[in-house]
Amino acid sequence: MIGSLRGIVESTQDGACVLDVNGVGYLVSCSRKTLDRLTARDGQQKLLVETRVSQDAITLYGFLDASEREAFRALIEVKTVGPQKALLVLSGLAPDQLASAIAGKERKRLAEVKGLGAATANRIIDEPAMQKWAVGRATPEADGGAAAIPTPLPETPEADAVSALLNLGLKRPEAERAVARAAAQLGEGRELNALITAALRESAR
Repeated sequence: MIGSLRGIVESTQDGACVLDVNGVGYLVSCSRKTLDRLTARDGQQKLLVETRVSQDAITLYGFLDASEREAFRALIEVKTVGPQKALLVLSGLAPDQLASAIAGKERKRLAEVKGLGAATANRIIDEPAMQKWAVGRATPEADGGAAAIPTPLPETPEADAVSALLNLGLKRPEAERAVARAAAQLGEGRELNALITAALRESAR
């Protein structure tokens, strides 16, 4: 599984960019906000990546920071909110703004995101897991106050391994338990691929 990519933005299109990594062009779907930030920079860019595997395709989703990737992961757990709708949400609202809207149950604010609609906005706000995600993430900046300094979310092999298992269809609690058991078996210095392999064995028990 791909956890991150570093390269030069070769081109952008609606909802995606091509990132040239040592001569190989990776098509990565991104939010509008991420694409705007990519095109405003020169030189090499690093994208955190969420890999989604389906029967007929492997799709990469890219994020410039961990907070956006975590918001994406939370959104796609909501029923009927797939990756593309999650990117729509993140194109209209930054993660802290999204957290503020969910915590405050601002249905109209979320429904006004272009292409989302009231029904999906209500589903996101009414989802208990999204309410839990939003707690502590809303900042004064989202409501027009002073900016808060976000606390970076840790990038660990365990987090990437959980993400890989989610991509393969496991539920989050099951994936987290399997990764925890695998990590305990492998000990310190474990590599991501070995961790994923061991976690898959654990999940099959």
